[in-house]
Amino acid sequence: MFSNEFIREIPKTDLHVHLDGSLRLATLIDLAKEQNVSLPSYTPEGLMDTVFKKAYKDLPEYLQGFAYTCAVMQDPDSLERVSYEFALDNAAEGVYYVEVRFAPQLHVNDQMDIETVISSVNRGLERAKKEINKNKKDADMPDFEYGIIVCNLRMFMGESSPYYKKIMDALSWSPRKEIFAQASLQLARAAIDIRDRKGYPIVGFDLAGAEHGYPAIDHMEAFHYAHRNFMKKTVHAGEAYGAESIFQAITALHADRIGHGYLLFSKEALTNPEITDKEAYLKKLSEYIADRRITIEVCLTSNRQTNPGLVDISKHSLRDMLKHNLSVTLCTDNRLVSQTTVSDEIELAIKNFEISSSTLRNIIVYGFKRSFFPGSYVQKRNYVRGVIDYYEKICKKHGIASK
Repeated sequence: MFSNEFIREIPKTDLHVHLDGSLRLATLIDLAKEQNVSLPSYTPEGLMDTVFKKAYKDLPEYLQGFAYTCAVMQDPDSLERVSYEFALDNAAEGVYYVEVRFAPQLHVNDQMDIETVISSVNRGLERAKKEINKNKKDADMPDFEYGIIVCNLRMFMGESSPYYKKIMDALSWSPRKEIFAQASLQLARAAIDIRDRKGYPIVGFDLAGAEHGYPAIDHMEAFHYAHRNFMKKTVHAGEAYGAESIFQAITALHADRIGHGYLLFSKEALTNPEITDKEAYLKKLSEYIADRRITIEVCLTSNRQTNPGLVDISKHSLRDMLKHNLSVTLCTDNRLVSQTTVSDEIELAIKNFEISSSTLRNIIVYGFKRSFFPGSYVQKRNYVRGVIDYYEKICKKHGIASK
């Protein structure tokens, strides 16, 4: 019903994509050679065989690649190049709006503070945006736009980065959970100050990292600070821990969107002994999410790669999300690490779930409507209206019902 050409031509978003997981392989190799960073291989084929695979045995193996990508993103020029190419790669497949997320703390060193890191990324994205919009082949195409989401980490070690080592050393007498919470609060203060002072499109505040044993509520002060300063929030939740994690993200951290939400309907993943009627709890939670249009950033390929039990992608909870009319958008998570694109994710969903033309339209439009668009409300409305008009134009071209 939906051809590959149609999928590539329709306007798309990616609201959940990590910059350090989305480099070009050739760029990773080039930067590693320039910076004398050791890689298991210096050919694309070799890296795809040893590091960036189509399938991983578990989450730890999936995460190994980030050690190499982060290692080559430790100076302003490298960050700008990676960001510039990232934007071009998205635009090439019809992704007109992207919210790229990363943890600036992992790139802070003697050369760069948090502001320099964000400035370097923004410079690359802005340069690409100007080129993309200048060279549009069709005047009706939406402009390419972007937002930046900064990531807190639920936990970290001193070896994670020089920035984190300084924090761990300075607060060495504090309990670990307090250190993690203070690091998050510092990032919230930095992001909002830089946004307001420099005007960069820092549109969102995120919490990522290991869910199990590191509850979102520990970072509540940082998210409340972001909330008071009109910063939108998204939280990785329900990826490796149950629905309680999603509930906590929404209620304690004021999350506007949920990253992954894979375990939203899993009774087996509920561990709180106070929840005696698991089915009722999950039903109420999904109704709460639906009623408030809290959008779930679904990453099919990534979930299959990090959850060994998900052999059949058609068993993914996206099926129940669609059944309950939840607001969902399809995302890549990591273009390189997961070896995927937004077009690939849409094709995967179409092949494994009942995606009608109206359902596909909803998924696409939700991506734009529930974005943390950096402009004003009126600007966002006008932008989304233009996107919908262009979507309908592509549908008409391919003889597909747009509603």
